[in-house]
Amino acid sequence: MSNTNITIVYHSGYGHTHQVAQAVAQGSGATLLAVDEQGQLADGGWERLAASRAIVFGSPTYMGNVSWQFKKFVDATSAVWAQQGWKNKLAAAFTNSAGINGDKQSTLYTLFTLSQQHGMLWVGTGMMPSNTKAARRDDLNYLASFAGLATAMPADATPQEMVAGDLLTARQFGQRIADAVRGLA
Repeated sequence: MSNTNITIVYHSGYGHTHQVAQAVAQGSGATLLAVDEQGQLADGGWERLAASRAIVFGSPTYMGNVSWQFKKFVDATSAVWAQQGWKNKLAAAFTNSAGINGDKQSTLYTLFTLSQQHGMLWVGTGMMPSNTKAARRDDLNYLASFAGLATAMPADATPQEMVAGDLLTARQFGQRIADAVRGLA
């Protein structure tokens, strides 16, 4: 069941980020809104975002930042910004890249900055990291990201091979976003 109060707007170049978006949606009940290969939203996309209580931004990390398609979408939000259309909405973000680090924090910071320019309220992961010697790659928040969700998948892996722990973390992150929306209602 989708929750029309939460929309996940994302771009996925190879399908991995789409898998993460689906997992966040499973946890939050959000509606998915893809940025296409030309950096455009489907008809009704801007209206969907305007009607949302929370917007979750998602992009793969390419060369240390969002994909060009997602950046095109970001630049197009200036019309919304000029009207302060997203002010006081909740915002959150996620990214995926091939490397464990992969400069994902640069992407998350770009998305955080976008949210702050729009006057939005940020929701981080709120999760403790799996950072002990006993920790395994399938553990919750193994990549220890707090500002937003970070996932990693080797470049030669298919989207169906996403790390189970990353998808679990994504579902938990989605639940946190849904809880935040309910808490502000």
